[in-house]
Amino acid sequence: MLDGLRVLDLADASGALCGRILGDLGADVVKVEPPGGDPSRSEPPFADDLPALDRSLSWFAANVNKRGVTLQLESETGRELFTRLSKSADIVVETPAPGQGLDYDELAAINERLILVTLTPFGADGPASELAASDLEITASSGSLWLAGEPGRTPVRTSVPQTPAWTGMYAAAGALMAVLAREATGRGQHVDVSAQAGMVTAVSQAPIFWDLLGEEQYRSGAFLEGRSLTGAKFRNIWPCCDGFVTFALYGGQAGRETGRALVEWMNETLPGGAPDLLRALDWDRFDVTTASQGDVEQIEALIGPFFLGLSKVEFFSQVTNRKMLGYPLSTVDDLTADPQLASRGFWQPIDAPWDGQVCMPGSFALFDAARPELRRTAPRLGEHNVEVFQGELGLRSDEVIALRSAGVL
Repeated sequence: MLDGLRVLDLADASGALCGRILGDLGADVVKVEPPGGDPSRSEPPFADDLPALDRSLSWFAANVNKRGVTLQLESETGRELFTRLSKSADIVVETPAPGQGLDYDELAAINERLILVTLTPFGADGPASELAASDLEITASSGSLWLAGEPGRTPVRTSVPQTPAWTGMYAAAGALMAVLAREATGRGQHVDVSAQAGMVTAVSQAPIFWDLLGEEQYRSGAFLEGRSLTGAKFRNIWPCCDGFVTFALYGGQAGRETGRALVEWMNETLPGGAPDLLRALDWDRFDVTTASQGDVEQIEALIGPFFLGLSKVEFFSQVTNRKMLGYPLSTVDDLTADPQLASRGFWQPIDAPWDGQVCMPGSFALFDAARPELRRTAPRLGEHNVEVFQGELGLRSDEVIALRSAGVL
């Protein structure tokens, strides 16, 4: 889809997904690193400690479908070479330290069609624009950390950083909108992406409750809140014999079919059939908005032991066959064997910089019923220096060697 589009990717791990998405869509993405390498890179052979392995695999995953060059942008020669690269580029992606980003006006003077995508913790202006922040600070400032965890207990963070995914996704979307706008105007523009703002959209229901009702949202753990006029909460995550599943007690038009199917399932499975209370329940008239907490707990106490006797596979097989609402909580191991992902060719083998192959997530969508193939593995440090600087910019081989010796490449 983006064949012929050139992207210069200066982003670190906090914004690398933007270039990965553009590369998945067919753009020629050139990862630009300092001669010492991106700090989040860990070249093979791997260190024995797990954090080094994690960083290297994360870097590898975010930089598939990219070429790679090294360039010391702090040197005058390095900046001159970057200027030459920018003249033929369509998009530049950066994750600068506060106050150190590229000057869009200067880039536009070189190439008026160039689009600059800047990803920062809080955006390019405003009172927090000069602040640095990690994933933890960004999730805290966005409100998403406040909502994660058990009621009355300390908020908890997700083990894998979330802001790079949300920020990278929105940055790619912004870049594509700028490309579309350029078709009409002939000019590029500056796409200013705030990681804080991107994470706010992950918990968009909380600002809506505040805007409409003036209500603050709180951590609810395994329960759903905000559905009842009585203040009742409903269990949404249930233990089963080998993990957890999701299921929400509902009635009326939205949930009556699931409720009836659950009773039928219990009648067919349990020695004495479904509990009397569930069989007698009028699922057409059961209203979650007016049910008391006592009523909800009484019903859930009868459902819980039933789910606890099921495996995740058994649960999902039955809810799909019976057209119920519910889903198992997948582990990473579950995802690698997920038949839905496999049927759509999501996992794709690709050569690794070390020996052998790894299975990587493919692009995010199918186009004309086909998922774009992963075209190239993540680049080794400076792997395409000769290809880009000598083959495309026209430097002589002795110049490339001299620049490498001088620490520019």
